[in-house]
Amino acid sequence: MNYTSMKKRKSVSYSKDLHFPIDKVWSVISAPQNLQNCHPFCKTNSIIEWDDQHHDILLYLNGRKYYREVLIWKPMEGYELIIGEKNGPKSYVIWELFEIGRNRTKLKITVFPYLFAKTSKFLPIFPFWIKPRLRRYLHSVISGFDYYLQTGKPVPRNYFGHHPWFS
Repeated sequence: MNYTSMKKRKSVSYSKDLHFPIDKVWSVISAPQNLQNCHPFCKTNSIIEWDDQHHDILLYLNGRKYYREVLIWKPMEGYELIIGEKNGPKSYVIWELFEIGRNRTKLKITVFPYLFAKTSKFLPIFPFWIKPRLRRYLHSVISGFDYYLQTGKPVPRNYFGHHPWFS
């Protein structure tokens, strides 16, 4: 699979300034099974391998099962991964950290959805239907990490609202 070509797809990003130092945010986003505590649509987050290679399974509340495989791991900066059903199409995702102050870090997630791997007659629907839903999803995910950082408690499921794709 040509991962470079995945980055040429249309993408959707969301970022949020978190009031925590970068090392604290990194420790949470890089922890094994981190989605179990921080992802509001996660039912379970099972490790396949986390020591040498970072692979896990995300089971959403609606029963959809996605496999994540980290391709690039940059401590204190972020990581890049592919995600999707086991034998299905994959989306490319970039998690990035930016230090914006002594105790402030920007967390940004960018998704290059598999839906746009090929040009199709449905491509014009992207801005009107998929983009706002994907942005809302990313907002909920990043807000879940912020919630966990602030409280130390797992984010309640669907805490930021129900999502039609994953709840």
